Amino acid sequence: MDDSLPELGDLEREVMQLVWANGPVTAEAVRERLSRPLKESTVRTVLRRLEDKGYTTHTVDGRTYVYQAAEPRARVAAKAVQRIVDWFCNGSVEEVLVGMVDTAMLDQRQLRTLADQVAKAKTKIKTRTETKAETKTEAKGRRR
Repeated sequence: MDDSLPELGDLEREVMQLVWANGPVTAEAVRERLSRPLKESTVRTVLRRLEDKGYTTHTVDGRTYVYQAAEPRARVAAKAVQRIVDWFCNGSVEEVLVGMVDTAMLDQRQLRTLADQVAKAKTKIKTRTETKAETKTEAKGRRR
């Protein structure tokens, strides 16, 4: 998925929420769950546009297109936040987080949870990096 995904309109966002929550889904399944009545052809058009934008992919089951998200919701959200961080804070995540604390968007409990998650993520990254380095070292040893 492209790091610079195009923005979504209201209907596209609603459809993506349904795809993430219920996917893989057909256009008919999406249409049935939408908050407003739309023709199935309209929903198919929205799903096709979401695929063109890089948000969904599809498989074919008989003659029916079955759509799923191209990326998990959290990854798409992270890319959107990165865009905001770049636009408004010159890439400074710290500035965004401090702003969120200053405006009471994050409380102490949420900050502790976030710090714990960051620590776990760092451990995973370190483990992956060490595993890759060990694999490279082993591969070099076998070539000799």
